[in-house]
Amino acid sequence: MKKIRALIVDDEPLARDRLRQLLNEQPEIEMIGECADGREAVEAIRKQSPELIFLDIQMPELNGFEVLEAIDAEPMPVIIFVTAHDKFALRAFEVHAVDYLLKPFDRERFESALHRALQQVKYRRDPARVEAQAAVLAEVQTPAKPIDRLAVKSGGRIRIVRTADIAWIESAQNYVEIHEDKQSHLLRETMSAIEQKLSPDKFVRISRSTIVNIEKIKELQPLFYGEYTVTLQNGKRLTLSRRYRSKLPKLGVG
Repeated sequence: MKKIRALIVDDEPLARDRLRQLLNEQPEIEMIGECADGREAVEAIRKQSPELIFLDIQMPELNGFEVLEAIDAEPMPVIIFVTAHDKFALRAFEVHAVDYLLKPFDRERFESALHRALQQVKYRRDPARVEAQAAVLAEVQTPAKPIDRLAVKSGGRIRIVRTADIAWIESAQNYVEIHEDKQSHLLRETMSAIEQKLSPDKFVRISRSTIVNIEKIKELQPLFYGEYTVTLQNGKRLTLSRRYRSKLPKLGVG
């Protein structure tokens, strides 16, 4: 029987030890590693492609939600979120039927979450499961006041970029690439973090790896399976993926 490849991501050594002990007792599981922070987790996920991840939420470097935004895996691994608090997040998990473990958890609760997760591994490509996970990420992250400028390092200097001048933003591994009409800049940031800083009335996420400035859009053209080509005023063409078709009303498409 093919075993399920599992990864533990938690910054607390005792929490990792507890999960490792419980998982080593499961004949269906192959432990492929442990990570102590978010950036380490992103690298491990990209290299090892786990099918199941026990993912802590509060961690240094990147939190659990930012890890998921950064990996851009296809299909996405099944996630069991692990947290010590945050009642708001727990409500979101329950509403969208995404499983979690609330520290400290007992063996019975662990085995219940694991059983559900093993069933979901079989349906990793199911759009309903993917959308439920995405819905949790959207609900639990509280946006701060939008910024109107960014400071980026360029040629040994710090350049101030007005957000109104940004045409689109795309992910670039551990960075985001910010595109003005004629220039681009690298910023060490995640797509999730930069999205939270921008005004939702002016910037829209159109795929896991792309954010676009609404005011820079020239036209949209429907493609197959719910995708759209988004053409900017400077001629650049981007793709709105079907997972993000709920954003179409923000772009003026009913």
